[in-house]
Amino acid sequence: MSRKRGSKERIGIAHVYSSFNDTIVHITDITGAETIAIYSGGMFVDADRLEGSPYAALKAAMAAARDAKRKGITQVIAKVRAPGGIRSRIPGPGATAAIRGLSRAGLLILRVEDVTPIPHDGTRRPHGRRGRRV
Repeated sequence: MSRKRGSKERIGIAHVYSSFNDTIVHITDITGAETIAIYSGGMFVDADRLEGSPYAALKAAMAAARDAKRKGITQVIAKVRAPGGIRSRIPGPGATAAIRGLSRAGLLILRVEDVTPIPHDGTRRPHGRRGRRV
């Protein structure tokens, strides 16, 4: 990959929150203080059940990357987050699709980090001693 002399590489942070119900792609500057683009999977599909799908995540990531490139961002650090806490620690199906969408739109991905909040003891899970009986 050849780089032009004097070309300014601007780095952003792509916060990807992926649950089984929706995927949110939020691109900020390197400090994380200024929002550059934010899109969710629900903006690109009509049915509620499709909000967490890989297709919706791909479309959201490509739209966010397009906005970021317009503002001069060329490289991103992807921070993937699942619901975490007492809920699922596994990202939804849109997480990998969102990262693929950022890359496909022309952003260089420097690093992928997992920032899911993991409790060290946490609160008591809902439902009784025998769990939720279905």
